[in-house]
Amino acid sequence: MNESFVIQSDTNNLPYVEDRVFHFCHECHVGNYYSTVSVAVLQAVSNAIVHGNASNSALSVSITLGTCTGGLFVEVADQGKGFHFENYGEIDSAEGGVGIFVMKSLSDRMTFSDGGRVVRMEFDVAGIDPADALERISCLRSRFALVQA
Repeated sequence: MNESFVIQSDTNNLPYVEDRVFHFCHECHVGNYYSTVSVAVLQAVSNAIVHGNASNSALSVSITLGTCTGGLFVEVADQGKGFHFENYGEIDSAEGGVGIFVMKSLSDRMTFSDGGRVVRMEFDVAGIDPADALERISCLRSRFALVQA
């Protein structure tokens, strides 16, 4: 099951994306994963709009929601110049990248392609261990505490 749609590069479209993620998760009978998936997806789409497309409303962002072995995947593609994604993803890196850190922490696998213009996040939903979920939350809380200090 796959669903693709395109939005204009405008953060006012984020509620529409959130609604599509909500319905997709429920159609896949994994509504209990909606919060995890939506936070990561909204961050990816926001990054695509603001950083990838430089908030240029003449450009668009493509979103694909789908199922894969063991769970769900989301691909977000922008029309920007791309970026050196190797430098991002750790909250304490000199490059920043808090949003990418959140996406990486909430997804089980995350890859970039097309020079950083496309991000794919995969979410294992076939029986996540509650201890793993608590560990993710704890990691996020401790990392954000360091940033706010």
